[in-house]
Amino acid sequence: MPELNQDELKKGFIDAMMSPSADLTNWARNERGFAGGGENIARAILSAAGVDQGEAIAKAISTATGLVAFDLQAPAKNLYPVVTPIRNRLPRVGGGVGTATNWRQVSAITGSGYDNIGSVPEGQRAGQMSYTTATKSASYATLGEEDQVTFEAIGAARTFEDIQATMAIRLLQKTMLKEEITLLAGNNSLALGTPGTPTLAAAGTGGTLPAATYSVIVVALTLQGYYNSSLSGGVATSKTVTGADGKTFSINGGSSQKSANATQAVTLGQTLSCTVAAVNGAAAYAWYVGTAGAEKLEKITTINSATFSAPLAGTGQAATAVTADSSSNSTDFDGLLTTALKSGSGAFVNTLATGTAGTGTTLTASGRGSVVEIDTALQSMWDNFQVSPTVIWANSQQIKDITTKVLSGTGSGSLLQYRQDPNGGGYTIDAGGMISTYYNPFLIDGGMRIPVKIHPRVPPGTLLFWAENLPAQYQSSEVPNVAEVKVRQDYYALDWPPVTRARQRGVYVEEVLAVYAPFAMGVINNIAAG
Repeated sequence: MPELNQDELKKGFIDAMMSPSADLTNWARNERGFAGGGENIARAILSAAGVDQGEAIAKAISTATGLVAFDLQAPAKNLYPVVTPIRNRLPRVGGGVGTATNWRQVSAITGSGYDNIGSVPEGQRAGQMSYTTATKSASYATLGEEDQVTFEAIGAARTFEDIQATMAIRLLQKTMLKEEITLLAGNNSLALGTPGTPTLAAAGTGGTLPAATYSVIVVALTLQGYYNSSLSGGVATSKTVTGADGKTFSINGGSSQKSANATQAVTLGQTLSCTVAAVNGAAAYAWYVGTAGAEKLEKITTINSATFSAPLAGTGQAATAVTADSSSNSTDFDGLLTTALKSGSGAFVNTLATGTAGTGTTLTASGRGSVVEIDTALQSMWDNFQVSPTVIWANSQQIKDITTKVLSGTGSGSLLQYRQDPNGGGYTIDAGGMISTYYNPFLIDGGMRIPVKIHPRVPPGTLLFWAENLPAQYQSSEVPNVAEVKVRQDYYALDWPPVTRARQRGVYVEEVLAVYAPFAMGVINNIAAG
């Protein structure tokens, strides 16, 4: 203990002694403590006041009392990803008016006589060529999001963050995220309808699924439906939304009508196998299993089959919750994927075969450093329309699988990168790697490398091919962009007049995705992992 001012300690001692609880018998015992320095004086004071020294220490203030500062870092940490690669790549064109953008297209010019014979007799005139034309349109849609902050929250956040400013940023970010998935897979016109009745079988040994007669129902999901649905939350059907203005509207979640049920007797040890005919526009399938009339959601797959070999959870959404086709929205516009999948688009579409239930059909290695299904897509796009994709969008699962396929048959040891430090200190080895480009040989002036890019919202089992511009042989096409965002009113914020003690704000954008050459896209789907 440091040296203390003895006069002060004496005064404290005298005050303590004057206390009604002072133990005067301690005076003589501790008076000599004054001669012993500050530490002894302090002990004498405590003793004279009748306070046990160990008890005094126990009653000292500690951090457990909560009398401490609060170290809060400002501002808040925003730990959510905002990834919008398609929105970032698509050209945005202003000048939109009315309720839709419209255009005329000439899709073919057909010569007289035989289209591929141009000779004309001397002195005579050729016949007259003809045109294939059509009128196209795409209706504008409004995308947006709203939020509010109370006046109390504004005051409470002062010195922490400008809560009104950060609310505006987060609103814009969320609007862009919703815009991204709409540009990818918005669905205005491709209804999934009702899937076919599933086909069931029971076989094998070693399963633990109890013996019973099982009933199976399937519901198809769009890409939006796949991300809106989960085993715990159930399949997204439709929802009534109450807007900040108090008005309500209904929005569909992206699911089909449920199929008819099929039944199958299973004995203990067998596996129940389920398949359904692939549904155009479906990115996934929800499987309801149980006794007839009591089917519950048990699995969601990105291929058109599923197997069950263990006891059912029996806690999922009931199939009776699905009562209608809720796959499209009239207030939406068609995204790239939907546009490509629609009948008559001309886009290359390859839905892989069902294969073995629960396993499906994987991509196929060509044995020459490529993938058979991708090569087929590229060749078809050239043979039919003389176009090539400029980007391939894929899920992480397909990026990994494509890498494995193109390296099939190659010794992995030769693919390791060996690095030697020129200044000494040993060596390092870099393992791993992923495909970054895919070479397309089907081009008029030689091949090109197509970037293969990962997208967080392209689901497992789907590849999207997209040509962002037409090649030179499309002379005077008047199509500088195969697809573009036609904007009637770009992002704008609305600060609503206060009607309660809160600031309310909305962020909106009025736009449509105009795809002028849908044949310049391609889709491979129903791809199994592996």
